[in-house]
Amino acid sequence: MFTGIIEEKGSVSQITQNGSSLVLELNCSFAKELSLGESVAVNGVCLTVTNISDSSFCADVTPETFRRTSLGALSAGSPVNLERAMKADGRFGGHIVSGHIDGTGKLLNSVKEDNAVNVFFSVDEKLGRYIIEKGSVAIDGISLTVASVSKENSRYIFSIAVIPHTWENTTLCKKNAGAVVNIECDVVGKYIEHFLNFKSDTGKNEEKIPEEFYSNFPSYH
Repeated sequence: MFTGIIEEKGSVSQITQNGSSLVLELNCSFAKELSLGESVAVNGVCLTVTNISDSSFCADVTPETFRRTSLGALSAGSPVNLERAMKADGRFGGHIVSGHIDGTGKLLNSVKEDNAVNVFFSVDEKLGRYIIEKGSVAIDGISLTVASVSKENSRYIFSIAVIPHTWENTTLCKKNAGAVVNIECDVVGKYIEHFLNFKSDTGKNEEKIPEEFYSNFPSYH
């Protein structure tokens, strides 16, 4: 579990791609403190440490994560937000962040207002229903408060007001209009919706299992 308080801006050292899977090598100052199998949120995506050196660590990106997140758009030298998993006795500085990305959104515009930068994003309706004014959202792993929300056709437009510290110490300051960002909606809202919509007749809610499954495991047919 994470809190959305970015620990460090790291950078991509190397990317090895095999189809829709990746191996990321990431530079960071705390690499030597990591353990194999530990979780690190990279731009909000929970990844497992698979290799460690003095100044970098490696993590695998599965095809599912590749499809669901913006990690496939990274290149050597790209800055990334990094956060290690929260310790049991740690402080909860942000909000509950799982590192399991719900989908991606698009940065529309950034507008300076006194000491803040108001940043506007667009997401589809599937994610937009969880975006609540003054609620929490994680954008590229950053715990942020939603300032405003509006709906335009099938898209939701929402804004966040970024303070100078967050602007300077995360990758937001490097993002231009059109940039794709990882979105993790408030997990509490998702669970509440699930429990309210859950039906006792589970047969009606079961998804059809693809026939490919049975071809690989005929005993389950």
